[in-house]
Order: sequence, then C-alpha cells, then structure tokens
Amino acid sequence: MPTIDRPNVLPLEGEIDLHVSPRIAASLAAIMKEKPKTVVVDLSNVTYIDSSGLAILIEGMQNVEAYGGKFALAGLQEVVRPIFEIARLDQVFRLFPDVEAALAA
Repeated sequence: MPTIDRPNVLPLEGEIDLHVSPRIAASLAAIMKEKPKTVVVDLSNVTYIDSSGLAILIEGMQNVEAYGGKFALAGLQEVVRPIFEIARLDQVFRLFPDVEAALAA
C-alpha cells in the first residue's frame, strides 16, 4: 500500500543519527499538525538509531499523547531492538510488527 494513502505514517530508513534527526523531527511535526488519532513511525528499514533519534521519537510520542492521539512504532528490526531494550524504551513505546498492525490497533 503506498504511503500517500497513509499521511499519518512516517517511514524511516538507514541510520537514524544526529544528522538526520532534525529532518525526522520536522516530518513528525508536519504530521502532528493535523492531529491524527494515530501516528505510526515505520522502522522496518532502519538499521541503526542513536540517542538523538530516540529523543526525537520520545518527543513525538509525548506530543501526540498530549493532544490525545496514539503513537506507535512499527517493524522494529532485530539489529535495532537491543538499543530500545537497553534504554527500556521497548516498555515505553507501543511496538507493532508492521504498519498494518499498528494502524489496526
């Protein structure tokens, strides 16, 4: 399904670090302007995420929850999962195997 039909889904790919985090923050802000009831960040093509990337996701989640929406992460890869687990963020974020599951929840 093309992402054009899913304006509340932000697909990310590659390494999420200090260099790309500002662009992700801007993309999330643009999505949240419409206050969708669910915002999904698709991590299925992400190979690495650092603390700046995690901070952007946490801030996004807080902003979405502030207006009463739901924030979800989809497609967390095995190479990235330990980063979330070490920071105990696997218990903070709503995690789904794929975007469809996150949108259906």
